[in-house]
Amino acid sequence: MTITRLLARPMLATIFVAGGVNALRNTEVHAARAKKVTDRFVPAAQQAAPKAPIPTDPATLVRINAGAQLLAAAALATGRAPRLSATVLAASLVPTTLAGHAFWDEADADARAAQKLQFFKNTSIMGGLLLAAVDTEGRPGLAWRARRAAADVRREARQVAKDARREAKLAKAQLT
Repeated sequence: MTITRLLARPMLATIFVAGGVNALRNTEVHAARAKKVTDRFVPAAQQAAPKAPIPTDPATLVRINAGAQLLAAAALATGRAPRLSATVLAASLVPTTLAGHAFWDEADADARAAQKLQFFKNTSIMGGLLLAAVDTEGRPGLAWRARRAAADVRREARQVAKDARREAKLAKAQLT
């Protein structure tokens, strides 16, 4: 087992467990902050996917985001689909950061500094998640395995065709 599997992934996941639980316990507070972000992005998402059932209520979106964070954090911490779970966490971190740490909207210098620190902390976590999302631990990724399987199938097909031509030649020679 690598240090990544033993320590780094569970450590990275803990912030999302805490954040997800906090968002579920304080949904209305988070929804009030999220409203600025959801009011801008929900219409764009609805336009991009007109038939998709995209909720418009900020509280519902906060709960969905919290649920995604809890599930993906559990998956990351336990090593289940670590690249997918890291990608989901990275995606969930974007609206969380924009809604929760909008330092550019703060008038008070101390509040602005605190929000800026949290914003950049989340940016740093995003970097760790992106590294986790591409980490294969020395094992080939799905795309490589798919290309390899396709190449194996092509090679087998060529061999079968070659064997069939040889057998046909032999059968023709025996007939004459």
